[in-house]
Amino acid sequence: MEFLRAHRERAKAPVKEPVKEPVKEPEPLEAIEDVWTPAAQIATVGIFVLLLVVALYLSRPILLPVVAAMVIGTTLAPIVKAVARHRVSPWVTAIVLGIVLIVIAAVAVTLLAGPVSEWIGKAPEIGAAIKRKLYVLDRPLAALRELQEVFLPSPARTVAVEPSQLGMVTPVLSVVTPVVIEVTLFFVTLIFFLATQFDFRRYMASFFTSRNAKLRFIRITNDIEEHLGSYVAVVTIINFGLGVVVAIGAWLFGFPSPIIFGVLAAVLNYVPYIGAACMTLILLGVGLVTFPSLGMALIPPAAFVVVATIEGQFITPTVLGHRLTLNPLVVLLALAFWAWLWGPMGAFLAVPLTIVGLVSLHHLFPPDESKLPD
Repeated sequence: MEFLRAHRERAKAPVKEPVKEPVKEPEPLEAIEDVWTPAAQIATVGIFVLLLVVALYLSRPILLPVVAAMVIGTTLAPIVKAVARHRVSPWVTAIVLGIVLIVIAAVAVTLLAGPVSEWIGKAPEIGAAIKRKLYVLDRPLAALRELQEVFLPSPARTVAVEPSQLGMVTPVLSVVTPVVIEVTLFFVTLIFFLATQFDFRRYMASFFTSRNAKLRFIRITNDIEEHLGSYVAVVTIINFGLGVVVAIGAWLFGFPSPIIFGVLAAVLNYVPYIGAACMTLILLGVGLVTFPSLGMALIPPAAFVVVATIEGQFITPTVLGHRLTLNPLVVLLALAFWAWLWGPMGAFLAVPLTIVGLVSLHHLFPPDESKLPD
């Protein structure tokens, strides 16, 4: 009864409305420096990044072979260390590794030189055959040409003058000479870096004053070496297997020189996404020349897309594991940036440079292990 009586009294009692807190007016800043200080810091960092990008672009002829040599040298550093334990001079190992790389490059160029020169000689016939197979695209291409003439009219025709042989030699020399210099700089830097990597690391560590900073630098270099070596070794084995599969498939489809397609697939697969797309276009072009119909020509590139998808989405992530798996968006942005900055070689170096950057950031700014809300 007492409980019912208390319940009735509470029901008859007036209900108190919740007290509404007054809305606070926006408070002014205590000091204008609270805005200008972070803005100045952001502007300083932005200017530094822009100047760094300009410097990387302008110094490409020197930086590209040097950076490529240091990345490959870091990948091969465990071999030098393993051989050095048997009291073999690092200089001997570095020279042997440099000679091996030169031999591999020479063999690859020799394998590609014959078929490529043959295809270049047959370029008019190949172009005519592809044009006949792609007759379904004549009308859309004609419409695009009409739109181009409307919005971007071509200039008046001029009389073509046949260039002299001396005029043709000069552009060739202007292209070949820098390439030879860059290749020479690459191999020289690679050999010196492999032979003096231990002294080089000690010299770089001496720039840091505190013991913790020195240890952090050594940990970063060791972790970069481990990650790069593991990544390149695993990817090389996977690419070799992919090259074997593509070579066998090209032989079954009746392509000329099937080994060439295997070598191209293995080399191009070092560049994610872009390499697979280039290989698909190559197989499509050769299929248009080899097979009598467009439908038959589409089968080899379609089969390669299936194989490349299985390799890229299932085999490589499973073999590499979670520790070496990279964010696809980060890889795509790195490819776009380095390919724009340094061309095809920049695309080849994009993933290794991304690994170097991510490992360094992981040591300098360790991730917060606290669980975040979903």
